[in-house]
Amino acid sequence: MTFYIIGIGNKTPRFTPEQLEYIATSSIYSGGKRHYELIKDNLPQPHRWITIESPMSRVFDAYEREQKPIVVFASGNPLFYGFSNTLRNKYPKAKISTIPYFSSIQLLANATNTNSNQLETVSVHGRNWSALDAVLIQQKELIGVLTDTEKNPAVIAQRLLDYGYTNYEISIGEDIEGTQEQFHALTLSEAATKTFHPLNCMLLKKKFHRPIDFGIADTDFTGLPGRPNMITKMPIRLTTLHLLEVLKIKTLWDIGFCTGSISIEAKLKNAALEVIAFEKRPECEAILLENQKRFGVPGIQAVMGDFFDHYLTQFP
Repeated sequence: MTFYIIGIGNKTPRFTPEQLEYIATSSIYSGGKRHYELIKDNLPQPHRWITIESPMSRVFDAYEREQKPIVVFASGNPLFYGFSNTLRNKYPKAKISTIPYFSSIQLLANATNTNSNQLETVSVHGRNWSALDAVLIQQKELIGVLTDTEKNPAVIAQRLLDYGYTNYEISIGEDIEGTQEQFHALTLSEAATKTFHPLNCMLLKKKFHRPIDFGIADTDFTGLPGRPNMITKMPIRLTTLHLLEVLKIKTLWDIGFCTGSISIEAKLKNAALEVIAFEKRPECEAILLENQKRFGVPGIQAVMGDFFDHYLTQFP
């Protein structure tokens, strides 16, 4: 299989001679509905168009029926959280040539005159929160975020507020290069109450570092009412995590999490760690969440009920 992937912006593109040659020598094209509206006047007649939409299994079935090279139009840089990577994962032996455009994050940084030397970009577009949670816990200086309609700037801003990351401010680009293009520099509180164009991306800029200790004092945790000593004590907690080599592992089960002290300290030390916390006392669920928000540690999976009643094979 052969794919020629052309990155385009959110406007009618000006194709290079190389891109025009790919287009002229093919008859099979693919991309989203929005991409087709932008480039259809450049396609030869007749032509076949394969729309990229859910379910992706139908798109791949259509690709696999074709014997000729397919020209794919994709947004921005298809090698940056984009369709070139999707195709490479699906068809590792395919010939894939990519001509990228600017990514939306690059365009936003350029439009806001932002120094991008320390930029680290994550995507929550069709993904869970784990990548964003990790860079927040690490308090990266500048975070680019690729959003979607559910994990939009307002929802993301509220998540930062919930977990105490008020040391960030937000720049948002809406419909970049489109007819409704707008740029905003907002506080988290302002962003959390606004509605944005569905095509958007954002930059989180750290204003100051929020101090969070590794080795939190036992008395700083919210605990079980009337039982202040019901917590894994700090020296034991840190020794345990050291002996578990918490920096080298990918998944931690915290069985009987109670206040969540082990889970929270583990994720503060290794922000990419997947933490699954089990507890049978129902009142501990709210205690865990309160302590997560107090110490800025999103992304811990709480599993309530008796540990031995769960089908454990469902967990990594």
